[in-house]
Amino acid sequence: MIHLVLNSPKQLDILTDNAIMLQVKAGDVEKMGLLFERYHRALYNYLFHMTRQKEVSEDIVQNTFFRMLKYRQSFTGKGEFRTWMYHVARNVMNDHFRKNKRTPVHQDLADLEERIDGSISPDDFSGKKEELKRLGEALMELDGNTRELLILCRFQGLKYQEIARILDISEGAVKVRVHRALHQLKDQYFKVTC
Repeated sequence: MIHLVLNSPKQLDILTDNAIMLQVKAGDVEKMGLLFERYHRALYNYLFHMTRQKEVSEDIVQNTFFRMLKYRQSFTGKGEFRTWMYHVARNVMNDHFRKNKRTPVHQDLADLEERIDGSISPDDFSGKKEELKRLGEALMELDGNTRELLILCRFQGLKYQEIARILDISEGAVKVRVHRALHQLKDQYFKVTC
């Protein structure tokens, strides 16, 4: 029997997310750091788009990874790690707002400004900043489920199949809901700009 010893960072990069999580499940909890490095930015972006609160989003990211570690035995490896991670993150976020008896409605414009490319001209920056502000306002006017669907699909780049597993609905339902959500966002955007 041949055992592969992975010592170099390059060798660790070739491990799939599922393989790493299965190692974490088997007791090698230090490998969770690899998954954190791969996904904490994407998870933060998802949570920030949902909450519009920088500190809350950072806390939920940390709590999500803690919960994945705590409940690592529930990871079966049959589905994609990323799908399981977003499912856990949704639960952590919902628990946070249920515990604090409020919904994510605050908009942190400083974070939106940080996301704008620093290489654009000052005039373009001002226009882009205003456009992002209106888009953020329109997005926040949507109900939470619709907003989450658009964030997962358009901002996080998840496939319809992954979103279906996260939301526990059919892929066809995801397609229909995304189509409707885009129309709702468009309507809200024009209301905000008028």
